[in-house]
Amino acid sequence: MAENYAIIETGGKQYRAERGGTLLVERLPEDEGAKVNLRAVMFRADGKVVLEPKELEKVKVEATIAEHLRGPKVRIFKHRPKKGYRRRAGHRQGLTKLEVTEVKMLTRRPAAKKSAEKPEEKKAEEKKPAAKTAEKKAEAKPAAKKAPAKKPAAKTRSGSTRKTSSSRSASSSTRTKKEDS
Repeated sequence: MAENYAIIETGGKQYRAERGGTLLVERLPEDEGAKVNLRAVMFRADGKVVLEPKELEKVKVEATIAEHLRGPKVRIFKHRPKKGYRRRAGHRQGLTKLEVTEVKMLTRRPAAKKSAEKPEEKKAEEKKPAAKTAEKKAEAKPAAKKAPAKKPAAKTRSGSTRKTSSSRSASSSTRTKKEDS
């Protein structure tokens, strides 16, 4: 076991990375031979353990992509007894083999990557008139929502609308009066 190692996270899983070791992780989008920087979750060197996020930004874990491969086949079989339901499927996970080239603690945090825009263009965007931005905000607001239309009454098999309990009692009382006269 090496004295210096880091616990890195990639693909939602954590791995122990040592210099010169290999890792089998979920597929990464980079090509074979490319260098990849991995995010450290923990670092240990000479008995000192680093867990704080500010200090972990100084940890450099670099690896090269050795190859892309596929994992073993997993067979899936779904079955419902007495129903005639059977489904068969399979899955092979895409994997990437990494060779860890460097695990070390830097003296300071690495510089942030430069953006593609020039600083002059950023300044020009900041100096836009306030009136134009107010117009854009007004356009972006959605219109007030209208109440949904009421649904028509449910129909019976004969095509007439259903009667409620109060209308049924009223109609039955009129029938009895008609029959009496």
